[in-house]
Amino acid sequence: MSAILEASGLRKSYGNFRLKDISFSIQEDCITGFIGVNGSGKTTTIHSILNLIHRDAGTIKFRGEDISVNERKFKDRIGVVFDSGCFYDELSLKDMTALISRAYSNWDENAFGRYMETFGLDREQIVGTLSKGMKMKYSLALALSHNAELLIMDEPTSGLDPLMREQFINILKEYMLPGGRAVFYSTHNTTDLDKSADMLIMINDGAIVFEEDKDALLERFRIVKGDKRFLTPDTRALMLHYEVNGYGFTGITDKPEKIRRYGADILFEKTSVEDIMLAYAKERER
Repeated sequence: MSAILEASGLRKSYGNFRLKDISFSIQEDCITGFIGVNGSGKTTTIHSILNLIHRDAGTIKFRGEDISVNERKFKDRIGVVFDSGCFYDELSLKDMTALISRAYSNWDENAFGRYMETFGLDREQIVGTLSKGMKMKYSLALALSHNAELLIMDEPTSGLDPLMREQFINILKEYMLPGGRAVFYSTHNTTDLDKSADMLIMINDGAIVFEEDKDALLERFRIVKGDKRFLTPDTRALMLHYEVNGYGFTGITDKPEKIRRYGADILFEKTSVEDIMLAYAKERER
């Protein structure tokens, strides 16, 4: 695999919030999920990559070339979806598409027609009459219809029902089939990432927490449960985060073998992307 996009040393300050030297890479032939709680810096990072806000520092390279050299070329080769479409409410989808499609050198009208049919969208419908979910479907149709090499999406499943989210995952997998492509998307629906992501990048309080293969991450971490008497300074030190209730404790650890030595009555369960994300976020708050 090779990096299709590389972010290096991104910094941006907004009042009391800062992006702190954000660096990561998006690998070719990978679907990369970008996770973090609200306010962690996901949208600011994506806007910085797309140069929608001025970066205080940092560089973005697309296939090894600094995008500042030819930003128009870069944006011609990517598809972008935001959780709120930036469209003219008074136009029909037909007229809105006519404006947008001119920006892309590889616009595929046949592909666009297929996606419009798949999503049940009418070209004559007025943008302002669309629900949030329908606007998201329209944004997806646009992003997927100009042979983009990279999809960058901020909360693309926001407003979609469970059936459409499942369809969305299948569309991403279909998009990846030709090879040489990549997907980078943030989402609060971490169950979607359990089904679709190859890589995960977590940001918390403006800093990257980890960048890791999803399956390796889920294999490494475990939920651990037990009686409160097993909570000692030694066992606490082996957990990323733990919480105590009237019946015992529940924690997250990436050292289950070491914890297992402290008692046979300790239980271990498989974890999820959401479990790991929340453990990191809660531990920072503590």
